[in-house]
Amino acid sequence: MDGQRQGQRRDFGGLEAEVMAALWAGGAPMTAAQVHQGLGDPGLAYKTVLTVLGRLHAKGLADRERAGRAHVYAPRRGPADEVASRMNQTLTRGADRRAVLQHFVDGLDPEDERALRDLLDAREPDGTG
Repeated sequence: MDGQRQGQRRDFGGLEAEVMAALWAGGAPMTAAQVHQGLGDPGLAYKTVLTVLGRLHAKGLADRERAGRAHVYAPRRGPADEVASRMNQTLTRGADRRAVLQHFVDGLDPEDERALRDLLDAREPDGTG
């Protein structure tokens, strides 16, 4: 981490993303202390990490289980699934889905556009892949 918090507050959504990244990188359920250590930011309070983990659990993004006196946390789904879910939520909120999709496609680099075409071409007529 850089000196981002020197006199500034970090965007809470950004901190949630960092905690999720730590959970994904952990590869196994982690305690709050393990997540805190994995973030490697001595300026970040343990209690803040605990609060973020509680919020991620409340939002359904992380599972929480009792392990002795502590809880362990694990991401409910992988990073690709999470990003795809957020993309679908954003698309659903758009007033004009076709326009939203058009802007998305217009922003793709050629390699991503080819990958998207390949994925669409590989789908079955009923929409399954």
